Formats: sequence, C-alpha cells, structure tokens
Amino acid sequence: MKYMKQIIGFLAIFSMLLFISCSEVKNIAYLQKSEKSKNIAIAQNQSTAFYNMRIKPKDILSITVVSSEPEASKHYNLTVPEIGDQNMAVSLYSQPSLQTYIVDNDGNIHFPVLGILKISSLTCSELEAMLQKKMASSFSTERPIITIRIINYVVNILGEVSKPGRYTTQNERLTIFEALANAGDLTIYGRRENVKILRENANGVKTIINVNLNDENIINSEGYFLEQNDVVYVEPNKTKSKDSKVGTIDNLSVSAMYILISITSLVVTLLKK
Repeated sequence: MKYMKQIIGFLAIFSMLLFISCSEVKNIAYLQKSEKSKNIAIAQNQSTAFYNMRIKPKDILSITVVSSEPEASKHYNLTVPEIGDQNMAVSLYSQPSLQTYIVDNDGNIHFPVLGILKISSLTCSELEAMLQKKMASSFSTERPIITIRIINYVVNILGEVSKPGRYTTQNERLTIFEALANAGDLTIYGRRENVKILRENANGVKTIINVNLNDENIINSEGYFLEQNDVVYVEPNKTKSKDSKVGTIDNLSVSAMYILISITSLVVTLLKK
C-alpha cells in the first residue's frame, strides 16, 4: 500500500508526457503577425490603388452599347438569333440576348464595325475607353455608355476544404479568403502555411504561387487577388497524411491514455488485496 501513491503518480506523469509528446500543435489562425513585420511598416508599404482584373485569352466578354441614338447603337449590339415556336405568343415579346465575345489565343476579339481588336491585358475600364474613342464618329450628340463584363470569372478550389469545386464570381475582384469562404473554409487538416495557386498568364506561361494564410503579409502577395481560371490547392498536413497510413496521432494518443488508465486501475486493484 505504501508504494501505491508513488506508482499512481508515476503513471499519471508518464501518461501526461506521452500525450504531450504525441500531440501536434496545429497553427490554424489566419493573418498572424510575422516575427519580423510591424503593422506600421506594412501600412507604409501598402499600395492605395484598387485591384483591376486584366483580360486574358479564353475570357468570355459581355459588351453592351447604350445611347440616345438607337440606330447608331444597334450596329454594335449583335443579338443571338432566337429560334422558337412561332405559335407561342410569348416569342413575340421575348427580349433578345446579346452576343458574347470570346478572346482568342492571340488576345483579340472580332467586334462589329470595328473589326479585329487587340484587347488582352487591358482592364474592362481601359477597353471601355478604347471603344468609346473608336465609336465617337458614329454618334453625333453624346458618347455612348459602354458596359463590359467578364462572365466566366471562375476559380477551382481543390484539396483540404469543406466544399471543393468550381466557383464563379460576378465581381471583378476575388481574394484568396473570399474564394476559400465560398468553399466552406479549410478543414482542420489543411496546410494553411503553404496553399498553392496554379496560374496561367496571358502568354500561356503557367506558374505556381505559394501563399501563407497565417502570415499577415499575404495581403501584399501576388496570390492575394485571384485571377480568372486560377486553381487553388490546399495540401493535407502531416496529421492527415499519417491518418491515411496508420491512423491519426490523436487517436494513438487516446488509445495510449486508455491503456495507461487500465494499467493504473489494475495496479490499484492488486495493491488493495
């Protein structure tokens, strides 16, 4: 009996050390301060310019021209031929849809009246200004209102997220955090310090960008704003990798704890006899 307390104390300390040694500290907090950075320095280095998305080959554009001169505008607004049932009255009142424009591999579109236009690497605002200048001679009283939208702004999110898939945005700006929010955020097994972004530029060159979601300096990274057709891949951490082979460390720790508790109970029972 006199050794019972020493044995129990030894087993308790041993079990705590085993649990601590087997436990993995998961760094899951976003936008932490890096060791060498300061908020003041970051604020001074930040650019005040807003992000502007650039047009790339394979983009699909919607271009609408509106003015008080409908006869002049209609030449620039090609409509999609609509084939329907002529016996249905609704077809007489349906609104025709406008043609979309696909940017070819050389960065060009074929635009009515104006012909072939090189538009790759332009922003939507820059393209609107260019079209207004080229159309000026067609309008006598005022400049037309030109609206341009990229309608296939899509990013693909794979790996350790709650809802991997293909996501479309209606905005002309999408941050890495907004994209991951659409995918339900990272799972507990996702590596937050090394998220990979596969990107293809207007010249067809493919690059892989690594971003650290834990580091507050990500807001200055080239991967902070996602571009159309980016692929975001979240790698599994070590715990998930080991889980696929021999089980998670946490499960092993719990099993070890149960074994030690059982041994402790057995020793106590034997010492009482």
